Amino acid sequence: MTIGFLHPGEMGVSLAATALRGGHRALWASQDRGPATRDRAADNGLTDAGSVAALCARSDLVVSICPPHAAEAVAAAVGATGFRGTFVDANAIAPERVIGMGRRLAGAGIEVVDGGVIGGPAWTPGTRLVLSGMRAAEVAAAFTAGPLETEVLGPELGTASALKMAYASVTKGTTALLVAALAAAEGHGVREALLRQWDLDEAGAGDARIERARRVTRKAWRFAGEMEEIASTFEAAGVPRGFHAAAAELYRRLAGLSGAAALPALAAVLAAAGGGGTARVADGQVADGPGADGRAAAGGDRLEDPR
Repeated sequence: MTIGFLHPGEMGVSLAATALRGGHRALWASQDRGPATRDRAADNGLTDAGSVAALCARSDLVVSICPPHAAEAVAAAVGATGFRGTFVDANAIAPERVIGMGRRLAGAGIEVVDGGVIGGPAWTPGTRLVLSGMRAAEVAAAFTAGPLETEVLGPELGTASALKMAYASVTKGTTALLVAALAAAEGHGVREALLRQWDLDEAGAGDARIERARRVTRKAWRFAGEMEEIASTFEAAGVPRGFHAAAAELYRRLAGLSGAAALPALAAVLAAAGGGGTARVADGQVADGPGADGRAAAGGDRLEDPR
């Protein structure tokens, strides 16, 4: 089978690697993509089709894996090419968006399968691709070579996305809450007391949570959109949307730290979130600026679901 990937970011290229390992051909489209994507695709054996239209003309299956805000644009671009295969939306978007996408692409003769990736890039066991839709089993069969794991949840569009949204509401949502708690404590002058209290609850918890707050800045630009999708998912189920709408705002505030070569100091994270101030470092001293690192406790909370 020939599978097109739009686009091979850190997650997408790992899915393509699983397909290649299973004997399938993996395509990507270099048009309008940057040098990092080009290098990633070349390093992992993907074949460049050049354009989205050329990729669709050569593919039996197209997998969309992109930031949430771009999901409809990618789907529309595929629909405009005359593609007549199976389209997998594997993006972190609300179920209602996938259902609407399915209706629109069905009119173009395209069968949509709903997908959600739970876990980090699939280079080691533990990451799962959950799928739903009439052709979900066919898609799962293309990703059996590991280490990516798959599960078919049923024939209805929206089911896989609903699970992804509920799961990420905790993993990424609680990390946003952690950053907000640290920033609020900083603003009220009780951050060190809060860290001590966490250490009393669990040895090393304070430094582990500092490290989580710093690490999440890597993907904050992307997580903001995902929190909006989760808020919409909650609202559609009659659950208040406000917590994750606030988490989206917090991640937007952190987005400016995403491109740094090194993880930012806690001081920078709290300043961006609204708390300002200085950062606690591993030896218990106080330091300003990018050299302030928190010591990660072994076995710290795994509450981040990076994409």
